[in-house]
Amino acid sequence: MGAVSIGWIDITIVILYLVFIIWWGLRHGKSSDAGSYFLAGRTMPWWVVGLSLFAASISSTTLIGQCGDAYHTGIAVFNYNLTGVVVMVFFATFLLPLYIKSKIFTIPEFLQKRYDKRSRYYFSAICIIGNIFLDAAGALYAAALIIKLIFPEADLGLIILIFAVIAASYTIPGGLSSAINAELIQAVILIVGSIILTVVCFNRGGGEYLAGMLSSGDLSMKLIRPLDDPATPWLGLIVGMPVSGIYFWANNQTLVQRVLSARNVDEGRKGVMFAGFLTLVTLFIIVFPGVIARNLFPGIENPDMIYPTLVMKLLPAGLLGIMLSALLAALTSTLSAILNSTSTLFTMDFYAQARPGTDSKKLVLVGKITALVIIVIAALWAPNIGKFGSLLKYYQEMLSYIAPPVVAAFLLGIFSKRVNGNGAFIGLLSGLAMAVVMLLWRRQIFGDMHFLLIIPILLIFSMAVIYLASLAYPRPDAGKLQDTTFSVKDFRAEGLALRRGKLYNNYRFWGFCLLVACAVLLIVFS
Repeated sequence: MGAVSIGWIDITIVILYLVFIIWWGLRHGKSSDAGSYFLAGRTMPWWVVGLSLFAASISSTTLIGQCGDAYHTGIAVFNYNLTGVVVMVFFATFLLPLYIKSKIFTIPEFLQKRYDKRSRYYFSAICIIGNIFLDAAGALYAAALIIKLIFPEADLGLIILIFAVIAASYTIPGGLSSAINAELIQAVILIVGSIILTVVCFNRGGGEYLAGMLSSGDLSMKLIRPLDDPATPWLGLIVGMPVSGIYFWANNQTLVQRVLSARNVDEGRKGVMFAGFLTLVTLFIIVFPGVIARNLFPGIENPDMIYPTLVMKLLPAGLLGIMLSALLAALTSTLSAILNSTSTLFTMDFYAQARPGTDSKKLVLVGKITALVIIVIAALWAPNIGKFGSLLKYYQEMLSYIAPPVVAAFLLGIFSKRVNGNGAFIGLLSGLAMAVVMLLWRRQIFGDMHFLLIIPILLIFSMAVIYLASLAYPRPDAGKLQDTTFSVKDFRAEGLALRRGKLYNNYRFWGFCLLVACAVLLIVFS
């Protein structure tokens, strides 16, 4: 595809946006102590948590990857978001209160409170590696694809470096508060820009095109697919996607860190529900435009170029600049979220543990240096992502190997009081060994089985090892179970208290509404 013309009006809008977002992020930075730098002082209201969570979750794999996958396979890719919404309700109900009550800075820290330091170090290392090579590098690569569409002669490595500097310029000095305040602006721009693009797509005959496919029973407009479907087999929705969804929404430091910044459990839960409703909207503003693009721009080979092509080809001057800003908003917000969360992981899980008693200002300095090192490594790796075919394939394949052992450790730790630190560590290491085997010899073991159907096998294997290994050692101490395990008694008491309050303040009511909305979408597009 050749270069796409872009006027100075649009270039000016993009430059002004980038300058503004850097200034805005720096203006709202907090770095006086570790609590302020890494968790924004734990003072955020629900709507800030929700918008920030949504902006951080709309990564390159969501915006660019899902639109491209919709172009090639239809709306079934939305199942990842639909399952994610169900997982959000589960997360807010059962896991989130334990996270906030235990006053953790990082998700791996929760594993230490429930198990021991070994599990914390293992999971933190896995998170850091994944954040750098999956998330940060993926966001940089996606940003470079957009700029290459406008300036095909530009050097890929140079573009990646520029965007790395932009994201680092306000995230490293200001910490999580800078990242969240920038994400508020980015979320609004992203939502408004995506709505504008969707309206333009429908005005170009997209509505009639989708209606015709839906009325004819075209497989592309179905969320529930046959078992042999190469994109999303129906069984994978039940046994595979929830596992990767729990890892992404409930065990992912980058996202959960936004919820940990909430001023209390209730604000955090409402924020998650708000993010859930925004996530449902992505069917209309991300997935549908991808399907419509089949009719408007047939024959595009690279799936990661679908969304940028829609933006560049359909929007007039001015609107094009706004939408390019929306694209860059998604990518820079992802980068800033990853930078802050990964530096938090290294600083609090490794440096602070190795040097107990380190004062807060020193921890903040270490966090800033760590973020700088992370962005450099991600920028060096990013050009290699093009070898994996597409961003979505790259991300989902890697996640399917990493997630199951970790999810097994969390679920058993929270819902079983018998598992212990030795069992968890043995299970995590066994799961890692199995993941390595899968990575090297997957074809020989499972043939062409879809990776969504392999995930539950890894999960069951890891859970069995954790539980059986735990039986060989004594029960965990009572202190390990306090504020780290689910209590039926507390759950019932909370339900009674919620019934005495206003319905609109009841997070369970909003969770029920989300589940009903998911069911309606499944029925309409089944």
